[in-house]
Amino acid sequence: MRTPYLSARLQGFGTTVFAEMSALALATGAVNLGQGFPDEPGPDEVLDVARAAIGTGLDQYPPGPGLPVLREAIAAHQLRFRGLTYDPDAEVLVTAGATEALAGALLGLLDTGDEVVVFEPMYDSYAAGIAMAGAVARPVPLRPPAPGGGGVWEFDPVELRAAVTGRTRVVLLNTPHNPTGKVFSRAELQLVADLAVEHDLLVLTDEVYEHLVFSGSEHVSIATLPGMRERTLVVSSGGKTFHTTGWKIGWVCGPAALVAAVRTAKQFLTYVNGGPFQPAIAAGLGLPDAYFHRGAAVLERRRDLLLTGLAAAGLPAIAPQGTYFATVDVRGVQPDGDGWAFCRELPGRVGVVAVPTVVFYDPSHAHLGRHLVRFAFCKRDEVVADAARRLSRLA
Repeated sequence: MRTPYLSARLQGFGTTVFAEMSALALATGAVNLGQGFPDEPGPDEVLDVARAAIGTGLDQYPPGPGLPVLREAIAAHQLRFRGLTYDPDAEVLVTAGATEALAGALLGLLDTGDEVVVFEPMYDSYAAGIAMAGAVARPVPLRPPAPGGGGVWEFDPVELRAAVTGRTRVVLLNTPHNPTGKVFSRAELQLVADLAVEHDLLVLTDEVYEHLVFSGSEHVSIATLPGMRERTLVVSSGGKTFHTTGWKIGWVCGPAALVAAVRTAKQFLTYVNGGPFQPAIAAGLGLPDAYFHRGAAVLERRRDLLLTGLAAAGLPAIAPQGTYFATVDVRGVQPDGDGWAFCRELPGRVGVVAVPTVVFYDPSHAHLGRHLVRFAFCKRDEVVADAARRLSRLA
């Protein structure tokens, strides 16, 4: 049904699933494993800088591209972890979270009718950003392995190639991937890179979970592959890495001309944001390697705790290689395979909230994700353990 007053471009984009499921968690007192935000504060080395900055001149508008201290820290971070060199003045832009970086890139780079190749299930802001730009999404499905079997999500290279047409302008990539937890391998990224070079495409890569990768997997930025830096915009943020999702400090790095296009759109969105938080995230990016390794190790332990509980509940998960999230096939406990119904009933049944994965698919491919549900494990050990105990009642 058409929503009154809503533009044609945004028809079908209603209230996000996260708002609905979080409200359900509050109403029922359930453990909320739906929305992906940590329930622990970030490191004092980051928080103390923000506390000291509040009440100073940093409360006012920062420079449009972001404070120099943060842009320099981002460039140093990219060199340190990825071996990529960026000019802090021309090739780094601070944004209101990764979401604005992505929206600014799509608005700044796309014309009406342009096409964007994107892997699905996809984070929900991607489809909305593409629509707001007047462009068209061309989704390529990631196929899940058998739950509990140790496999990984994969795409068909033939389907990827078929998604590229004469109108394709951008490939939108997300690795580590939300909602599946997939970490794209170097070989998979090379397939994308070869296609981008062959068809002269731009690549927009969302890497906000870059430091949350588990044993046996490695995060590789596609910008590091031969011939890709000059056609790639790399997006990331501090929210997931430093437990500061509410600060909304993100960034985009890339060739000066591409970053300028993003900046042109971004300046008419938030203009600037988060003055006192920018030097704090800069401090975080300079923390020792041990901080980043420890964060991934803690999250991996919580992943394993949740997966054990899910298996006991008759919901063997597809073990994620990174991120905050694990996916299950609910047909073992929900015979009709309706993930939406499962998620709406779960708080009343056992007191846990999850999110139906179907919301991350293009409507034409909804059948691929109807039976899948996403759980977040980025919570304290005792919260994850409590959720695991509650879920075991399903068995």
